[in-house]
Amino acid sequence: MNNFIIIVLDGVGIGELPDANKYNDTGSNTLANLAINVGGLKLPNLEKLGLGNISEIKGIKKQENPLASFGKMNELSTGKDSTSGHWELGGLKVDFDFPTYPDGFSNEIIDAFINKTGVKGILGNKTASGTSIIEELGDEHVKTGYPIVYTSADSVFQIAAHEDVIDIQKQYEICRIARNEVLTGKDAVGRVIARPFIGNSGNYKRTTNRSDFSIDPSGDTILDILSNEGIRTIAIGKVNDLFNYRGIQIEEKTKSNFEGIKKIVEYSSNENGSFIFANLVDFDVYFGHRLDPKGFANCLSEFDYELPVILETLHESDVLILTADHGNDPTVKSTDHTREYVPLLYYSKNRKGVNLGVRDTFSDVAQTAAHFFKINNGLKGTSFLND
Repeated sequence: MNNFIIIVLDGVGIGELPDANKYNDTGSNTLANLAINVGGLKLPNLEKLGLGNISEIKGIKKQENPLASFGKMNELSTGKDSTSGHWELGGLKVDFDFPTYPDGFSNEIIDAFINKTGVKGILGNKTASGTSIIEELGDEHVKTGYPIVYTSADSVFQIAAHEDVIDIQKQYEICRIARNEVLTGKDAVGRVIARPFIGNSGNYKRTTNRSDFSIDPSGDTILDILSNEGIRTIAIGKVNDLFNYRGIQIEEKTKSNFEGIKKIVEYSSNENGSFIFANLVDFDVYFGHRLDPKGFANCLSEFDYELPVILETLHESDVLILTADHGNDPTVKSTDHTREYVPLLYYSKNRKGVNLGVRDTFSDVAQTAAHFFKINNGLKGTSFLND
């Protein structure tokens, strides 16, 4: 069937990068540290593919004959954000810094946001955990109707609002205005994110109606190149938002890993000669950012349980790549992403697994996809299709 499938396990890093100290991430290792924390991981299907051959992970054995080729990838781009991570997987090197706001947004930005969107005021305007800030300011938000604005170590402008106070479509409209009319030029953050929540005082809970409003990639990605060559491009989950829908022919929005896996199985089973790019976000959103190693481990086990179902859909000529976009170590003090290598598992039926080593850039994935479809291109990276 000749499908090329990439599944991004969001936030599943595999050890600090050499420059991790610049990001206050020395010692971070999402997989290894959470494995130690929970007394060892049990991921038999990922183990068979060769996850334990990449790095030492408690509970994961090294395989003498792994089913997949294995390695890890270095991030050339600056930062540790989903946007730069996915763009680099797509063949770009992000050689500029997205603006960040560790001390909150300037008066100029906040005033423009209020004036353009028509809100009467805002709450927050600081770096914060998304769950903590709705606990802190949720009651005042419900009382005043003011949206909660906050950021993180990433280049994000996040807007939290109760769905009964500001209805979800109005929240999305506010985000679009912020994206297109406020956060531009030098303040063009990577993403504006709607963070809706529900509940009552002392029991507020974020919903799955999150939506990301990104900027266009800074150059052509594998999605653009393949789409322009008439190859069907299918994006599942957060991939759509992160590439701002560019180069994507079929858009599948999902709200959970379960929905994402269901869509991966559906398209893998029925497509012919297509490029399928999926993100499974639950690891990052629900467990990495919330510093929950046990929940993270359970989420990995759930994916591992479903992995054979995905593998069974593959034709002998199909390729599946499992990787990540950054780390999100749930054992550290910070709730931010962590600057890490990402794992690389390259699976094709009846193909012997080999050691792919340490790749210079995430973009090797994009170049391998282009090579698979026999498309000449100007993307970054080096193909490992025939290694």
